Amino acid sequence: MRNKQQYEQLMLQYSQIKTCSENISKMIDSERFDEAITLLKSREALFLNCKCIQKYLTLTVEQKNNVDEIVSQIRELEKKNISMLAENMAVVKEQISEAKRNEKLLHAYDFDEKHIGSILNLEE
Repeated sequence: MRNKQQYEQLMLQYSQIKTCSENISKMIDSERFDEAITLLKSREALFLNCKCIQKYLTLTVEQKNNVDEIVSQIRELEKKNISMLAENMAVVKEQISEAKRNEKLLHAYDFDEKHIGSILNLEE
């Protein structure tokens, strides 16, 4: 009986982790990164609880398959979140580079006493 309750607790916590992953994905889509980070940090305790429960729990074959399935779903959601963040990071990096180039051009043509005679590196 105790094993069944622990298994149900484990599955409940994995379901919470999966829901958190889905919510994080929505937050990334809507660019609410601070909220996503907060949710990520709060999820760490759930992962630790799952790890501890699994360490001392003896699962049947069916239970193990169910756990493996939800862990696989969580893994896929996390991969999706990571790829979305990587894409966003690449876009931001390009925007920063563009802003730096524009700033250098503006300063190159801003003639005042301190910039007279300065050289512009067009390769950057």
